[in-house]
Amino acid sequence: MLLKEGSKGDDVKKLQSKLGLSSDGIFGIGTEEAVKAFQLKNGLTPDGIVGEQTWQKIMGQGILITEPAPVAQVAQTVTNVGGLKLENLKGHVPDNVISQIPDTAKTFGIDTPLKLAHFLAQCGHESGGFKLTQENLNYSAQGLKNIFPKYFPGNLSESYARNPQKIASKVYGGRMGNGPESTGEGFKFRGRGYIQLTGKDNYTAFGKAINEDIASNPDLVSTKYALLSAAWFFSKNCLKKCVDDSNATVTSVTKCVNGGTIGLADRLKHFKEYYYLLK
Repeated sequence: MLLKEGSKGDDVKKLQSKLGLSSDGIFGIGTEEAVKAFQLKNGLTPDGIVGEQTWQKIMGQGILITEPAPVAQVAQTVTNVGGLKLENLKGHVPDNVISQIPDTAKTFGIDTPLKLAHFLAQCGHESGGFKLTQENLNYSAQGLKNIFPKYFPGNLSESYARNPQKIASKVYGGRMGNGPESTGEGFKFRGRGYIQLTGKDNYTAFGKAINEDIASNPDLVSTKYALLSAAWFFSKNCLKKCVDDSNATVTSVTKCVNGGTIGLADRLKHFKEYYYLLK
């Protein structure tokens, strides 16, 4: 077993599925970065190459980026935040996410059933059910024209297609605190975490909020701080919009997180589910 950048086929699809990536069967930069993150998290050499040891660990462990919390840990912590019925979320939200909620909620004031339901609904949708902790930028040429028409006029998209590193450097370069495209900072500070924290300015500010140098190690946002980074962003930008349980409020919060209303029906469904469970 040996998979690396440039590999193609069904084994790559299986690997990508386990990583929570789009299963296109092409081992590109995005897949390599996800493999490195897994290897780093699991005590393996972070070379981005899937040999027998990495393969067996990935196939046997399931979703990689996060580690399931022991049931006992969840049981000890679920009652620690202002009477929130966190135990009711079991089976609806992954245990490892539930175990992080008490400290996260306390740190960033997401500490009522209403606020938490809004927060989790947005996180759940943005991360594909708390599975994805890195932005998927493996776009085709046509996909780039459809999603980022401003950045890819004419036939420019042809030279960027299926190259996440080039795409992110182009789309995010020269803004959000990132240097120009040539620096590669657009890719370095691409979307990570359950609400896709993006841009050097956000990474730096989040790091200051938790007293850790996140800008020097941005992969921590996808591996260690997927929920906490999302809570920081949500508290800073969207928490004040969580005024009630109406559809209009869910729409307002969605626009704050997403910039539009993509996936609104799914966000509404999960908000109502979580709010019912938490009340």
